[in-house]
Amino acid sequence: MNKSMPITYVRPEIAAMAGYTPGEQPQEEGFIKLNTNENPYPPSPAVVEAIQEVLHRGLQKYPDPMANRFRQAASEVLGVPPDWILCANGSDEILTIVTRAFVGQGQLLRLPYPSYILYATLAQLQGARYQEVFFQPDWTLPEEFGEPAEDLRLVFLANPNSPSGTMVPPERVRALAERLPCPLLVDEAYVDFASTDCLHLVAENEKIMVARSFSKSYALAGLRFGYLVAQPQVIHELVKVKDSYNCDALSIAGATAAILDQAWLHQTRAKILAARRKLTEGMRRLGFQCVDSEANFTWNTHPTRPVRPLYEELKRRRILVRYMNYPGWGDGLRISVGTEEQVDICLQNLAELLA
Repeated sequence: MNKSMPITYVRPEIAAMAGYTPGEQPQEEGFIKLNTNENPYPPSPAVVEAIQEVLHRGLQKYPDPMANRFRQAASEVLGVPPDWILCANGSDEILTIVTRAFVGQGQLLRLPYPSYILYATLAQLQGARYQEVFFQPDWTLPEEFGEPAEDLRLVFLANPNSPSGTMVPPERVRALAERLPCPLLVDEAYVDFASTDCLHLVAENEKIMVARSFSKSYALAGLRFGYLVAQPQVIHELVKVKDSYNCDALSIAGATAAILDQAWLHQTRAKILAARRKLTEGMRRLGFQCVDSEANFTWNTHPTRPVRPLYEELKRRRILVRYMNYPGWGDGLRISVGTEEQVDICLQNLAELLA
């Protein structure tokens, strides 16, 4: 007997969508992994100590549903009150919570394009519509991005953007929020590698929210922790939407220890920025057009050579980069910043393939 669930039981929106496809995560060893923007360095030793302490106490009790230890620690580091912070199972869950809270079925979500492909998936899950506004060729946003529209309920802005690594300046973000008739979520997953941020704008405008991740700069992609900064009346409403215990005891302890170790963050950031310069300069010497990045990856196109074969051959050599193709825009290689040694190996192999 066929026990599979008939497709007629699934919501039409789900049956019709392709779903989000994460970057490759090979389970075997031996790859140089430059495809999912992970941090190449181990996290702060304080993280390991904090997690071991929780394990010693035991996991038989539920975690704090609001992750208040982290909220207090983040408050001290960021300079915002604890009740302006909402914690989640990675910043992806923040995006999900915000979409569920603000966008109803058939209503409109606005996205920049090309950008983080999960945004469109979240709209589809909600049964909502989404509008993709193309970046201009220099990766700036057109005026259209800030224009009001009927049933527009939420705008996402990855800043720094993926795949480009470029940023919209805070003053431009402020101006966009003033024009928009709805909340603007600034997704700052990569902001610790950038020269500026939009956190200060949250206090200026109730419509501005900032989401951040521990997966990139804090080297905790495997732990799953992120947070949102918004005005407290906004946080109050979003708490109604999140799962009861959305952050486990290990992730709360690890993230709290991580954010308190700012010396580790500054040292690791400096190494990644140095490797980013090496990667950018090396790709340009190889003939790639490489956008100046404010993130821990670079976006690389080539004026004369197709890049998909390069991706495939690098993979055969056990070097993973991300090949991305955006209809109406074009394709390219998004390469995460690894250690300087990993960057050297990637550049050397590309030079051989282009020779």
